[in-house]
Amino acid sequence: MQIKDSVVFITGANRGLGLAFAKAALAAGARKVYGAARDPKSITLAGVVPVALDVTQPAQIEAAVRACGDVTLLVNNAGISRGSSFLGSADAVAAARAEFETNFFGPWALTQAFAPVLASNGGGAVLNVLSALSWTTFPGVATYSATKSAAWSLSNGLRNELAGQGTQVTSLHVALMDTDMAAHMPGPKTSPDDAARQALAGVEAGRPEVLADEVTRQLKQSLSTERPAYASPPA
Repeated sequence: MQIKDSVVFITGANRGLGLAFAKAALAAGARKVYGAARDPKSITLAGVVPVALDVTQPAQIEAAVRACGDVTLLVNNAGISRGSSFLGSADAVAAARAEFETNFFGPWALTQAFAPVLASNGGGAVLNVLSALSWTTFPGVATYSATKSAAWSLSNGLRNELAGQGTQVTSLHVALMDTDMAAHMPGPKTSPDDAARQALAGVEAGRPEVLADEVTRQLKQSLSTERPAYASPPA
């Protein structure tokens, strides 16, 4: 899978990491870049084709597939966080349901809908934006972490099921990024431009996972230790 001359479809492409993916794809020589957002007028980057899409709406997904039949790389980037713990608020279950609709069922539905398109265009690839929180959690992001853990399992399952049609699946895992979602959180943050470049390079290399920063790499490594990171409460 090469980014040069590819046709890229990016969800949540109007800002943050999604905008960084659009810039990186164009810089890498993509032939066409579709930028999907709930408000297509928010897609303003020159060279990007705006697409109206709410990933929780099946009719809009179907319309996007009909309009974008030349896609060779699907980037499932759209995501939300309600900043909810499991037990700390009365609306935690509602928050989790909203997050699952976007962060888990959204990528699943998009991949299912675009799989025949990718197959007809030679196989191509799917890139799912996950998180370091696929492997650990904190009270303020507990429900969000659950969605990203589920999306990790989803990505691994999709990789198995799409292999037969020649479609590769790559997961991007990253800790804090310098985006609106993490603006209120302290600590060092990865540049979304750097994360996007790493992810596209991982797609080109055929890698199943891209670990974009040292925090994420340490968390993944801890999974095989006697006391993995998720087993210890946050300091």
